[in-house]
Amino acid sequence: MLGIFYDKYLLRYSKFSFAILLLFMVVMLNFVFKLEIDTSAETLLLKDDKDLAFTREISKRFTAPDFILLAYSVEDDLLSDENIQNIQNIQNEILKLKNIESITSILTVPLLQSPAVSIKELVSDVKTLKSVAIDKKLVKQEFLTSPIYKQNLVSKDFKTTSIVVNLTRDEKYFSLINKRDSFLNLEKKGTLNPEQLLEFENLKKELKAYRDILRVENHQLIVDLRKIIQDFEKSTNAKIVLGGANMVADDMVEFVKTDLSTFGYVIVGLLIIILYILFQEIRWVIIPLFICTVSIIITSGFFGLFSWEITVISSNFISLQLIMNMSLVVHLVIKYKELLFLNSNDTQKEIVTQTVLSMWKPSFFVVITTIAGFSSLVFSSIVPIITFGWMMSVGIVVSLLITFLLFPIILLFFPKSKMQTKKKEEFLFTSYVASLVFEYKKTILFVTFVVVVFSLTGAMKLRVENSFIDYFKQDTQIYQGMKLIDQKLGGTTPLDVIITFKENSDEVESINLETNGQNNEEDEEELESFEDEFESSDEDDKQYWFTQSKMDKIRLVHNYLDSLDPIGKVLSLATLLEVGKSLNDGKELDGVALALINKELPLKYKKVILTPYVDIDNNMARISTRVIDSLENLERDKLLKKIDKDLSKLFTTQYEEYKISNLLVIYNNMLQSLFDSQIKTIGLVVLILFVMFLILFKNLKIAFIAIVVNTVPVGVIFGFMGWMNIPLDMMTITIAAISIGIAVDDTIHYIHRFRIEYKKTQDLKLSIYNAHKSIGQAMFYTSTIIMIGFSILVLSSFIPTIYFGLLTVVAMFMAIASDLLLLPVLLFLFRAK
Repeated sequence: MLGIFYDKYLLRYSKFSFAILLLFMVVMLNFVFKLEIDTSAETLLLKDDKDLAFTREISKRFTAPDFILLAYSVEDDLLSDENIQNIQNIQNEILKLKNIESITSILTVPLLQSPAVSIKELVSDVKTLKSVAIDKKLVKQEFLTSPIYKQNLVSKDFKTTSIVVNLTRDEKYFSLINKRDSFLNLEKKGTLNPEQLLEFENLKKELKAYRDILRVENHQLIVDLRKIIQDFEKSTNAKIVLGGANMVADDMVEFVKTDLSTFGYVIVGLLIIILYILFQEIRWVIIPLFICTVSIIITSGFFGLFSWEITVISSNFISLQLIMNMSLVVHLVIKYKELLFLNSNDTQKEIVTQTVLSMWKPSFFVVITTIAGFSSLVFSSIVPIITFGWMMSVGIVVSLLITFLLFPIILLFFPKSKMQTKKKEEFLFTSYVASLVFEYKKTILFVTFVVVVFSLTGAMKLRVENSFIDYFKQDTQIYQGMKLIDQKLGGTTPLDVIITFKENSDEVESINLETNGQNNEEDEEELESFEDEFESSDEDDKQYWFTQSKMDKIRLVHNYLDSLDPIGKVLSLATLLEVGKSLNDGKELDGVALALINKELPLKYKKVILTPYVDIDNNMARISTRVIDSLENLERDKLLKKIDKDLSKLFTTQYEEYKISNLLVIYNNMLQSLFDSQIKTIGLVVLILFVMFLILFKNLKIAFIAIVVNTVPVGVIFGFMGWMNIPLDMMTITIAAISIGIAVDDTIHYIHRFRIEYKKTQDLKLSIYNAHKSIGQAMFYTSTIIMIGFSILVLSSFIPTIYFGLLTVVAMFMAIASDLLLLPVLLFLFRAK
């Protein structure tokens, strides 16, 4: 049937077929330009993560907008007139940009202790660094000692200060997100009617279009901020760096784009050189690269057509498809050259037809088993991981079809390849490897045992971590900026503890408004005046919220979090309470004083010291922290579990409850889910592969041998990562699926050729020799091309790209070593035929 297709249609009308394929490629090229890269936080989150929904709601309730942070560092006095003017000028320029709500800096924050005054006087006349007659010595003392500002607004050495650019909350975006989530819940329950389904589809398109606009605006904001920084650094002695989740996401996109373009060209250049060295004919350089290019263009066109965006996780799909496609083409080239030598009198069309027909079956099963290898990705709860699994499946299918269509067509445009006389030295290396198989069987088995031990012991050392700062080399600007902010300004990754006080607790009892006998007459008059004011206002409930038991509970949690080494800056109502002691003659602030601050303090200052930490309407309090992301050996999952366990001992569930939230929790949820879905489904994938090997080879022993040989490279990858201290994170966790996808390719080709040779010779040893000299050469060439080409990725400045290149090389090396050494030994020992 396939022979008829090639003979009667494809090759008979080769020029027409070629034109049709090129036309289809041009059409798909149009969709390639619609392919987008998205590394926003949204792409790295679980579909149904309740912590994500909770964090979004908390951000809205507690006036905690997204922000971008500028760290302004100098060697001289931070409060000099020149530096103050520089910071003011920077703020003026930033405020001209789009989507900026406000700026928090040493110029805008309220001065609460410069000098210390009574609460009543403070709220009536809040001073800032820009106020008249400010004592800078007192200001410096306050910034360095205030629990609100120290190692948060300014560094310990008073050489660095933060300029926090608060971004306007985009209500339209979050409204679209909430609507989408509502439809997702209906879809999950199976209750979407046709009208709602249509509305849902339109909403998804609207959300994507609007998110694309926001992504462009965010990138432009980062570009504009960097331009402002660059201009000021030229004219001042200050060093200014950027930080914040928005900046990290945008920079990751730029790193991915740079790596795709720069290393793409370098890899293609290396492939040209290697292909020519190995085959020594221009045609065997042009044909493989042309077929791979067409396949990648068509695949990318499908992704653009389906609106499948490239994320950080799927950014290497082109490299992976290139690996798979190059392998298919090189196998066809080697088979063609072999048939040309054996059947030199046949026509070009006959040799080409024999080539594709003889390689179709093993190549088809290679594709099917590779898809099975990537099937573990679709068990994830993260959309980009699932999409990556489908991307690779579509890509390898396209590669198979395009290769087996274009390869025979293009070869008909060329005369028969130059046939070289077969020399004794030909296939020397693979023949030598075959001799090693029989000479050192025990040694190979012993080395395999050592490798298994290496894999198991290394796998036990694996860490499941996700540190964004470790994605960048230490000499990059983004790394240095993140580390400066991390170590001098209180950490980077946000972590919150939200306390909800229950209505039936003693927390909501009225505060005792009577004096304690220590108040002077002025205090009593202030208190009576305050009570009278509230009697006629709508704030009656709020004056009773700040009870002593609430404040004690908040202070208890605050101090606990502050005692943990991985936790940087901790901010909460307890921070204000500590500052308040100095304003209240060393006495603790009571509920009256706090209610006065809540009532009278201007809103712009409340947004700095109070409303981010108290939500009276919902009876909630927020303790905000930042984790020191650059801390060595930080284990985030263990930290979260420890905090949760310890906090459970501090709360009485009858009266209050707590919840840990924000970015650290969200990303940890993602990582743990990804780990569970990938690691726990490896067994299922291995079982699926075993069944497929059994169907393909119809031999239990061969199926068992094939699955053993394929699990060794995967084990080595995990062992290598463990011993090299490479963590399992959102970038490296997919390497298991990639390793299986790479390994099955050569295994199937080798066993298929081995069985053909055995049918001819009925001799196991001779069959192994012949397989090594024929298909073994194609396997060796393919692996050599890919390993040399992808080793160049270690020169990237983006650590995930380096890991991808390194682990790909290790996976390819172990796959070829297993297939040329371990596989024939097992076939021989078990007498598998």
